[in-house]
This record gives sequence, structure tokens and C-alpha cells, in this order.
Amino acid sequence: MSGNEMKYVQEAFDGNWVVPLGPNVNGFEKDLEDFVNTKAPLNPPEGGTLPARWACGKVFPVSAEDASASLPPVGGQRGALRGEQRRAYQTANPLNYDLLKDNAKRMRQNSTEAELAMWTLLRNDNLGFNFRRQHVIGDYIADFICLEKGLVIEVDGDYHNAPEQQEWDGYRTEFLKSLGYTVLRFTNEQVLHNIEAVEAKIKDTLTHLAQGEDASANFPPEGGQRGAKKVVALSAGTAAVHLALIACGVGPGDEVICQSFTFCASCHPITYLGAKPVLVDSEAETWNMDPDLLETAIKDRIAKTGKAPKAIIPVALYGMPYKIDRIMEIADRYGIPVIEDAAEGLGSRYRGQVLGTFGRYGVLSFNGNKMITTSGGGALICPDAEAAKKVMFYATQARESYPYYQHEEIGYNYRMSNICAGIGRGQMTILDEHIAHHQMLASFYSEEFAKIDGIEFHGNPAPEYDSNFWLNTIVLDPSLRVVGEEDAYAEVVKGAVGGAAGVTHEAKSAHTDCEPNRNVEAMRMALDREGIESRPLWKPMHRQPVYADAAAYVNGVSESLFARGLCLPSGPYVSLDDARRIVDTIRKNIK
Repeated sequence: MSGNEMKYVQEAFDGNWVVPLGPNVNGFEKDLEDFVNTKAPLNPPEGGTLPARWACGKVFPVSAEDASASLPPVGGQRGALRGEQRRAYQTANPLNYDLLKDNAKRMRQNSTEAELAMWTLLRNDNLGFNFRRQHVIGDYIADFICLEKGLVIEVDGDYHNAPEQQEWDGYRTEFLKSLGYTVLRFTNEQVLHNIEAVEAKIKDTLTHLAQGEDASANFPPEGGQRGAKKVVALSAGTAAVHLALIACGVGPGDEVICQSFTFCASCHPITYLGAKPVLVDSEAETWNMDPDLLETAIKDRIAKTGKAPKAIIPVALYGMPYKIDRIMEIADRYGIPVIEDAAEGLGSRYRGQVLGTFGRYGVLSFNGNKMITTSGGGALICPDAEAAKKVMFYATQARESYPYYQHEEIGYNYRMSNICAGIGRGQMTILDEHIAHHQMLASFYSEEFAKIDGIEFHGNPAPEYDSNFWLNTIVLDPSLRVVGEEDAYAEVVKGAVGGAAGVTHEAKSAHTDCEPNRNVEAMRMALDREGIESRPLWKPMHRQPVYADAAAYVNGVSESLFARGLCLPSGPYVSLDDARRIVDTIRKNIK
């Protein structure tokens, strides 16, 4: 939790906005639009990192001194950076990240009088933008930051007058500017005794940034205008898929191509409309929709039905970007709209562009286990305001604009509540921190599993891919022997595996005709015995009984991955110590 969720929820109750829609929904949609319409630079400075947003979060180790050694205790004094330390400063070492987060937390708890006065000012709604305090950027903790406009504000105590500290401050300022940030520095004296002038300077800076001088203005979305995408907040990601299909004109008897290696919510809504899913297998690099098979499927469906499928749904599996360049080229060539299912990919990017903004529509999810949560909810990224207006029309029971209830089309109750949106607004203030934490864990897992024969970590296949690593995943070689394999599938599972809720049907058998290998199930059981939650990968839709009759174009990739793969704990509350225990548990259960 960010600490801001209850503020927005309380405002909803105080204003009697406890019904669907309302000010929080509008604010949440605006926050999401600001996020999805940013573009990150691709090429970091030498010794730097590929940023998750504006170079503030990708975390990889570097061969240099431990940069955190330069971090002082709260209120302490830093020495000047020199030599190798300066190069290390540009990259966040995953072994330092928890330390930085702990330092940031202590700094918030031990704020100076001037910092508290500045925080009171920045939370004033008159400024019109959201700020955070003690935000980690690389190996540096910014006092205050407005991510929307790339503005960093520093409040300097008396120790900043020391020559060595001024050298450090100057270096940090230049480093932040090189990443596209605007930096304002104020002294304690200015904040405590001339707050009106401070506020005026901040307002003036924000005004200039709002006119197009912000950092993200340097990185407009490819092929479009910054701010062109609109977002509609909804009750679930599944609702977003359903409404996107309706917006694409999908109806009874139509066919929709969907990635087979996914959660069922990607393709179930196709059937809601009386349409038929056409399932396409994955390629081995990203685990997502295979572009070659996609084109094969399109050609074959046209040959067999006389018409092209009405839409294509690629899925960002576990946050990994799909090969969207090729998918879009194929889709455009056949005139088929793309609905990106980025429910697991909030914050993931391809060539610096946010997933969900390449196709005609993009799906997001805010379920309880996603990158941010609204308790339950989702959103649909739309191409423009007119499309968003039409989506909202269907999401609000398709009510016409009469003083009474008039309905000329079938609509749905898919609106997000003002309460849930309030939670979302608070969560947006920590989205970048969550992304950075997931990516830090991915870096750690990648390094550790590289040392273990028979286990492979699924990482970004090339520099242009920037996964949020919603869930970190591994595959076990079939030859790997795991303790307890003889007991795998010995008993019928009671209830749900991996914390899933709502499982009310009890399985009749311990086996199905398509299941993970025994060593994978044995490893899951071994982790479970230690109180560590893990899950098998998604079972491909073309192997689900409910889709046994669906047209499918397969190559064996998803079935092989399902047989060998396992999802590991990856959330913001998983510390490096937790990750070490997970790896150690896996290691000790290998024979």
C-alpha cells in the first residue's frame, strides 16, 4: 500500500461518491492515460540501465564498488563520489535495492520540519499533479518527485553547504537531468520562511512542463501523438476484453484469433458473443503468440470460411512483451484489429512503448495479485475519445440520454466503483516502485538459476523487450531429479493451488491428459511444504476440455512449457531474503 489509498477512499465517502463512476474514476483514468502515453528512451548512458519508465527502476548489478556504501544514515552527510563509484551510481544493484527502500522508509518516518512543510505543500490539490516522497531512482533517493512531469524537488539541509556535499549535489543534478528530469533545489530556510515563493516557483515550473517541456515529451508514442490514447476504468480485465470485442464488431458466428498459452479470461469473452476462438500457439523466445503461426491461421481461416477473423488477441504472458512489430504488420496487412491483452503486462514495454498502446485496444487488469490493485478491476486503453465514449456507453447498461431509462442496445454493468478507483489512485503512486521491485527480483533469480544445472529462468530475450516480470518463471529440464517425485499426483488436490479462490468443484482424478511433469509437481510440493507459494504455468487453451472443438494451430511450444514450467513468488512484499530462501529451497530439493 502507498498510504494514499485511504485518502481517496475517505474522500469518496465524505462526498457520498460511493456509487459507480465519480471523481476517483475520472482521476484514475487520467493517471492511467498519463502513464500509458509515456515513452521511455531505449539507449541508456554507458554504465546506466534501460529504464522502466524514465530511467528510474531497471535494476542490474555492475562491476563496481557498492554504491549504497556512499548512502549516509538518515540526516547524515555523504562524501563526494569519485572514480568507479560514479559509474556504479548510475545503476541500481539488486543487492542494494532493499537497502534503498528501507532508507527511503526511514527518511519518510524521520522527515525534517522543512520536508514536512514541503510535503504539505505538494499534496495541495491546487498544484494539479501527484507527487511522491523519498522515491528511488537508480541508486539515489529523490526527496520529492512528480513522475507525470518528470520533476524532482530537493530540500537541502544545512550540511549541503559543505563543499564535498555541493559536489555530490551537482553530480546528482546533472545525472537526473541527463535522464530527462527537471530538478528544483530549495534550502530549509526557503521552505520554512518563504513558502509562498517556493510554491510560486513550483507552479511556474509545472506550467512550463505542462506546455510540453516535460521529460516524456521527448518520447512520443510511435506512430501517434502523445496523449492520444484514452482509458476507460472497468470492473475487471475480463470486462475489458468483452467490450473491446464488441467495439471491434465481433458477433455470433465470427472467429477471433487468441493466443492459446494464456489464462482463460483472454478467450472466454469471445464465446459470450457467440463467436468462436481460433487458438494460436507460442514461439519459444517470448512464450507469446507465434507470428508465423498467426499468419498461417489467418490464411487457413480465410480459405475455410471465406472471411478473415474479426480480431487478434496476443497476450503478454507473465508480463513479457509479445513480438508486436510482426503481429501488427501481419494484422495490418489483413485488415484485422489487434486487442492487446496486457492484463499481466502493466508497465511492460517494447522499444520503450507501453504494452496495450500498439493495437486498436489494450486490456489492463487490477486484480488483487497484479502490478497494482483496485481490489478487483480493469481498464481498456482506447484509440481516441470517441472510442472511449462508446465503450463507456456499453459499460453503463447502454443507457440513452433521456430523463428516464431508455435502452436501445444491450449493455453491461461493467463500471468501476468510485471506491475501487480511489484505491487505484493511491496505487498509481507506487506503480514504478512495484515495477522496479519485480525487475530486481528477476535480475536476482536470473543470476542464481544460471548457477543451477537443469533450471532455466525466463528473461528478456533481447534489449528491446522490457518485461515487468509480473511473475518470475523457470523451466525444469525433464531429466532433473527432484525429491518426492514418487509422491507427485499421489492424491487428488482439495481446493485450489497457489492461493486461487472460488474453486468449488472437486476433481475426480489426480491426473488429466495434459499436466506438468512429475519433477515440476514435486518441486511445487516441496516449496509448499516450506510455506512458499508457486504455481504451474497456464495450461494452454487448446488442451482445455472446454475448447476441445476449437480450431487450433499448434507447434508444441506451449505444451512443452506447461509440462516444464513453474511460477515463483514475485510480488512487492517478496524481499531478497525471501528470494534467497526460495532459491535455496529449490536447490536443496534437487537430487
